Amino acid sequence: MFAAYAARIDRDHPLNGLELGERPAPEPRPGWTTVTVKAASLNHHDLWSLMGVGLAEDKLPMILGCDAAGIDADGNEVVLHSVIGQSGYGVGPDEPRSILTERYQGTFAEQVSVPSWNVLPKPKELSFEQAACLPTAWLTAYRMLFTNAGVRPGDSVLVQGAGGGVATAAIVLGKAAGLRMYATSRDGAKRERAVELGAEGAYEPGARLPRRVDAVIETVGAATWSHSVKSLRPGGTLVISGATSGDRPSHAELTRIFFLELKIVGSTMGSKDELEDLLSFCAATGVRPVIDQVLPLDRAREGFERMAGGELFGKIVLTNA
Repeated sequence: MFAAYAARIDRDHPLNGLELGERPAPEPRPGWTTVTVKAASLNHHDLWSLMGVGLAEDKLPMILGCDAAGIDADGNEVVLHSVIGQSGYGVGPDEPRSILTERYQGTFAEQVSVPSWNVLPKPKELSFEQAACLPTAWLTAYRMLFTNAGVRPGDSVLVQGAGGGVATAAIVLGKAAGLRMYATSRDGAKRERAVELGAEGAYEPGARLPRRVDAVIETVGAATWSHSVKSLRPGGTLVISGATSGDRPSHAELTRIFFLELKIVGSTMGSKDELEDLLSFCAATGVRPVIDQVLPLDRAREGFERMAGGELFGKIVLTNA
């Protein structure tokens, strides 16, 4: 079958390790099901895999891709939950949690095999392309907002780095849930787009906000950390799920954190139940993932290049004919 896969690790030039071509189709295994992939979406996780982050060389070649929607062996339209091992379903009970492509072949292919437990019905209201955007970035944003930030309608939230998959999802989901959303970006066009999507205001990184917020959604890391901490009201919550600019800020702001009794919460992906809730939320409210570009799988390299260049706003989706 045709696939986009990591053939080698290159930490300095990750796209040098990306290959497109034939790979073996999944073989049947007990407790697992094979899904015909209709659409799959890119994440920065795929780029990091090409750099060897979370992907060991002895696992190569590895088909990339965490997210997908498609058709299962019984003809049902489904969405995949891409976290394997946290429940023991389909794998040994002691297997540590991993994301597709860290241990198991991914979704940038004509077919993918996952534990049957990891398959959820696709709501009829969502297209395959829309549904394929949800299991990683949008699920991460959903968990950050509604599980870990603990915000309620009317609360205010700052989202750092508008344009990225998680940040964009947080703006859209927060607006739909009745939150007052603010965003930052170095790019003026991305700031404008954030406002169009529901942000009450969008600012340059480090800018003073109209008010201190109840929560901050942080995926940028070192470059925005100080601003994130300073933007919180006393007792506010900073939820972090990534550090694309590095994980060692020059100022940790420890004094401010303890004096104002701020909460720092780490967040990673989300549960199958949360993905089910997210799918239902999108179906019921009309919220749809923001898609930057849809490409056929054989043009996957273009999508990787666009993501690596930071040009995108929203998700890049790869489709099979």
